[in-house]
Order: sequence, then C-alpha cells, then structure tokens
Amino acid sequence: MLSSSFRKVTSVIRPIAMRSFATGPATGGEISDDLLAKLGGLSTQALVDGLWVMGWPSAQIDGARALAPGMKCVGRAVTLNFVPARPDIAQDKPPAGESPEYEAFEKCGPNEVLVMSSVGPWESVGGDIKFLRLKQLEIGGLVTDGSVRDTDEIIDYGFPCFAYSTTARQGPAAMQPWECNGVINVSGVTVRPGDAIVGDQDGVVVVPAKVAETVYSIAHGREVIEDIVKEELTKNPGPPGKFYPFMSGKIKVGSPLAELLASKGITPENSNQFEGTADW
Repeated sequence: MLSSSFRKVTSVIRPIAMRSFATGPATGGEISDDLLAKLGGLSTQALVDGLWVMGWPSAQIDGARALAPGMKCVGRAVTLNFVPARPDIAQDKPPAGESPEYEAFEKCGPNEVLVMSSVGPWESVGGDIKFLRLKQLEIGGLVTDGSVRDTDEIIDYGFPCFAYSTTARQGPAAMQPWECNGVINVSGVTVRPGDAIVGDQDGVVVVPAKVAETVYSIAHGREVIEDIVKEELTKNPGPPGKFYPFMSGKIKVGSPLAELLASKGITPENSNQFEGTADW
C-alpha cells in the first residue's frame, strides 16, 4: 500500500511530467511569402526597434556577421542544434545521409534560412562539400553563431552566409548535429522553426512568426518617419533632437515631429505611431 507521503509526491510529479512544452513552430503564426518579402525589405535596425517597442526580448544574433560585404538574407528559419561530441552521441545519431544536419538541409529552399546553433564560436559547422548541397537547393541563407571553413568556396557558392568567424578546424572533433527543427539558442537568442530571419551588414535579427505582422507594421512606420526626419534635417540643418529619437505609439499630437508628419499627410487617423493609436 502506498504511503500518504508518496501519494503527495507523485501528485506533484504527474502534472509536471504531463505538461506540454513548445518544441517547434509557433501555432497560427506561419509567415506568408508576401510578408516575408516585406520584412526583407526593411533594415535589421528597424526590425530590432519594432520588437523593442513591443517589449519583446533582444532578437539580434550578435554572434553572426556577414561573411562578405553586401550579403543580405531573409527566410523562414529551419533550425539545427549541435551538441558537444561524446562517443555514445556519435553512435546513436542517425548515420550518413540520415543525420539531422542533412534532414535540415533538405527542408531548405529560396525562402528558408538554415540557423545552426554551435557549441562554441570557433567550432566549424561545415564547409564546401557539405554546403554544396545548400547551393544546389538555392537556400535563402545560412546563419550560425559558430564558424565556417572553406571561406572562398562558400562565397563563390553565392548564398548569404552569416557566421561568428571563419576557421580551419574540423567540426566533428568538437560537436555533432543532434536535432533538426527544434527550438534553439543562438548567441542567447531563441529561434523557433518558421521565425523570420533577416540579415544584413548590421547583423541578423529573428522576428517571431507569431508577431511578424505587427513587427512589420511598427518597423515600416518607423522607417517612413525616419526618412521624413532625415529629409527635413538635410533641407534645414539643425540638431536632430527637435524630431528624434521618438517612440512608436507615443508621438504627441502638436509636437514638432507631429506637425512635420502632418505636412506629409501622416496623422493619427492613418498611422499607429501616435499617442493612443498603437495597435500592439
């Protein structure tokens, strides 16, 4: 017969064991090709500002920089998680072409970005022979907080690549691919499969799929306003503090910025950037 203390312990354990955890793409948050293209038309700093305005955590992957000047990527995230090398992990991992990394590769195309979580910034996530397949798939981009090898060949392949650095090291000696399309941590930023990944010369930003439409609305509105401010300051030089910086959703009616925007046809009636008009 079970003791009362044992029954109390199991009553606590059972709900925890049965709890459902978010392990993959966000439900109801799939990003359309049209929205993906619109997000890709914005700068990474505008997207960071949009998430900041909403109060979301930092979304910039600081450990990933463009491998060559001019690279820009946009796509839905396909994720791959690496774990530190261990003999039993190597034995239990699916072999050869069934490895999680090649499973991830085959999910990629022009509208996907492969996001690879490394165990360290200087460890190699791959090089020319592996990434030849990504070229063949015309992948939208590769992002990692680790390093890549065979740099010249990867640049020649033509797809955008963002990494911590480059290296001559062999990856399998330090880590092994373990899971495709799980939720991963990349330089302290959470990435879920299906999130929008946008990269340019300033870095890489993760836009959560579930709020991507709202982030675009805020960020696009901010870019329009910043262009107007820059145009005004170019024509009438002076301290930017008269108009800038500003907080989306909190521009005060009657302020110098509001009057400037009104002269361009932007008012609380047609913009969510003013005080009391925020829709987030």
